[in-house]
Amino acid sequence: MSSPTRPRRGRPDARSRERGRDAPTQARRLALRVLERVERTGAYADLALHAELGRSRLAKSDRALATELVYGTLRWRGRLDYPLSHVLDRELTKLEPTVRCALRLGAYQLLLMDRIPANAAVDEAVRCVRAAGLERASGLVNAVLRRLADEAAGIPLPELDKDPVGHLTHALSLPGWLSERWVERLGAEEAAALAAACNRPAPTTVRANRRRTSRDALLLALKQRVPDAEPGRLAPDAIRLRGAGDPSRDPDFRGGSFTVQDEASQLVVELLAPEPGERILDTCAAPGTKATAIAERVGETGRVLALDRHARRLDLVARDARRLALPNLETRVADASRDLSAAGREPFDRVLVDAPCSGLGALRRNPDLRWRVSPEDPARLARTQLAILRHAATVLRPGGTLVYSTCTFAPEENEAVVDAFLASEAGFRPADPGRLPDCVAGVVDPRGHLRCWPHRHDTDGFFAARLERTS
Repeated sequence: MSSPTRPRRGRPDARSRERGRDAPTQARRLALRVLERVERTGAYADLALHAELGRSRLAKSDRALATELVYGTLRWRGRLDYPLSHVLDRELTKLEPTVRCALRLGAYQLLLMDRIPANAAVDEAVRCVRAAGLERASGLVNAVLRRLADEAAGIPLPELDKDPVGHLTHALSLPGWLSERWVERLGAEEAAALAAACNRPAPTTVRANRRRTSRDALLLALKQRVPDAEPGRLAPDAIRLRGAGDPSRDPDFRGGSFTVQDEASQLVVELLAPEPGERILDTCAAPGTKATAIAERVGETGRVLALDRHARRLDLVARDARRLALPNLETRVADASRDLSAAGREPFDRVLVDAPCSGLGALRRNPDLRWRVSPEDPARLARTQLAILRHAATVLRPGGTLVYSTCTFAPEENEAVVDAFLASEAGFRPADPGRLPDCVAGVVDPRGHLRCWPHRHDTDGFFAARLERTS
């Protein structure tokens, strides 16, 4: 059978003309394929979307539309499911994944995209399910979305003051278990502010490579191409880019003058405070933004060893080290949760444990993550995190610095891990909060723990604790 995208010779017959009229826009069809893969197989949205766009020939505007449809539908799934459940005569979860995704895709355009007419949103959703080979479901999709268009205004969302958990779950699109935890920990108002911040796009922030330039010199150069570029608010090497497009296409990126890195992530390295000439270990280094920042700090006389258990991800670290001209950064494959024999016998001056975690602090960048993490994950991950921290302690010299960090808000993965470690390791103590670097003072709590929040600092959510080996 010939490909439906292959050009035909001669005039199209009536059947092909009819198929053309009934075909969905390619951007919407692509978006549905990505959403269906995420729903059915647990694929990561960013990777699935990147692969689909790489195979497509979509124009720039259609690529942007497909991207918005995928991320918007995933980000607001909870808010979309609530009115859909009111106009369906069956449970949404009982529908086929493709049909469920098509309804959400149509609902996102109906309810949250002002520039798309209602009839277009409905018709395109119907065409999508037909193109997916589900003609039998086209009537259901048509009826449900037309009813939604007519009745959505009369389906009130739960109010924060009357039903805080329901408001976070259905109005701000969080899983119910996460809504409960945030309300219990932060209170209704702040939990809602955090959830709302996690639904906004994250800023693009870069870190100047101080081996090649300064933050001010780089800012001056970037402003020629990105007039709205501005200094970061917290980290001394940070620059925020507005309307810059893909920063990896910038000539200063290709020339090794900067790395894309959120400010909270940059502050973790500030907390570690690498010094020129030191030997430093990064136990869970991929994709390498912190490892390269450390290598920039220790200079030519220093050494950084970057470990990760995934060889392919370590390739990203090595590639970035070459781009940034950092020959003092070495990579090795090792699972730090088991042992650190790959690190060698000579102790390190400083060790960073940027532990694998639930990642809830990065919801702005990974909208599908909220539906991927389960209530049991934080406690399960904490066991691995504690194991890595204990192994890291064995390769640190007396008087050395150990920094533990995560990009999550879960206490089980943060202060609970640090407390459990200190309870079992008599030779370690928390760093004195009054002696931490000045640039982290605004994000450190009374215990000396670094905490960054999307709604407070407009950064990713991060936790970090600095510990010192006394013996």
